[in-house]
Amino acid sequence: QDKGTKMTEFWLISAPGEKTCQQTWEKLHAATTKHNNLSTNSKFNIPDLKVGTLDVLVGLSDELAKLDAFVESVVKKVAQYMADVLEDSKDKVQENLLANGGLLGQQWQAEHKFCSSSLDTVPFFFIFKGVNQIDNDLKARASAYNNLKGNLQNLERKNAGSLLTRSLADIVKKEDFVLDSEYLVTLLVIVPKLNYNDWVKQYETLAEMVVPRSSNVLFEDQDSYLCNVTLFRKAVDDFKHKAREYKFMVRDFQYNEEEMKADKEEMNRLSTDKKKQFGPLVRWLKVNFSEAFIAWIHVKALRVFVESVLRYGLPVNFQAMLLQPNKKTMKKLREVLYDLYKHLDSSAAAIIDATMDIPGLNLSQQEYYPYVYYKIDCNLLEFK
Repeated sequence: QDKGTKMTEFWLISAPGEKTCQQTWEKLHAATTKHNNLSTNSKFNIPDLKVGTLDVLVGLSDELAKLDAFVESVVKKVAQYMADVLEDSKDKVQENLLANGGLLGQQWQAEHKFCSSSLDTVPFFFIFKGVNQIDNDLKARASAYNNLKGNLQNLERKNAGSLLTRSLADIVKKEDFVLDSEYLVTLLVIVPKLNYNDWVKQYETLAEMVVPRSSNVLFEDQDSYLCNVTLFRKAVDDFKHKAREYKFMVRDFQYNEEEMKADKEEMNRLSTDKKKQFGPLVRWLKVNFSEAFIAWIHVKALRVFVESVLRYGLPVNFQAMLLQPNKKTMKKLREVLYDLYKHLDSSAAAIIDATMDIPGLNLSQQEYYPYVYYKIDCNLLEFK
């Protein structure tokens, strides 16, 4: 599908059955395709649920609104965390997650577990419990993985940056130092490249007792060289003081093989751990995104059922339909739907632009139309 014109937004609507529900569907389909395909449509069949009393339905309407908001927030969280985990390949988030348009309907059809349930026993609790479990698991997994990632980043930061601050463990070797000498010590000095010629001329005379020709360049970055120099221990303070005048910075550094080895091993361990956890985590996110998403579509379907009965009355006779609007013609699509269904609501003309509370309908958060309407907004799942 052309990404430019298709919205990753779906409208789940319902209208009363005319002579038959098939006729309702055909009428909608004809109206939206007559004007340059305003939307891509599919039927969204909701099983016959046994209806309780009006009071029960009004109560359910409120409960479902809350459940909808909760499940949507978890769907978003899982998608957002997938984007965080995939780091450099955020563009793959969509393909890793999304049940696209056609799939929405199929996912619901394949999954509805409530056929012939009585509505007041429809397992809201199970939907909530399942999604709440995903939410809790996500917190635990994200916390463990973020911890690992944070520790690794800290170590990587130590191994990058300027020569003045970065770890030197992977740069220096044992043979760069005079070790275990009672009198001699090797210092590491950061020499700006611009001052390197001065260093070569001066270092042997910066203090007494500097070992001649004991300096080598061990490493360089953009601005500086890392040099070693060997001198007598008792001349160290003098040397440091004088070096500073020439902008040569002596690094505080003791060569300690054990410590350096431990640092390297820690970094390898964290890096391996992160790689090991990445695959299973992405798989968990995919599976649980799908679970949460299906739960979300279930809640939308139940909301359509409850609102349709509240609005269109009994016996249950309505057709639910899933529309994927074209980006450029959404306004036109709204007008076509309004013309098609304004007869459902004698007061719709007055309400169309106003948000009103109608008893028993939770409309304060939701635009009001003469037909039952819920938006499934998959734009929430796009990350750039």
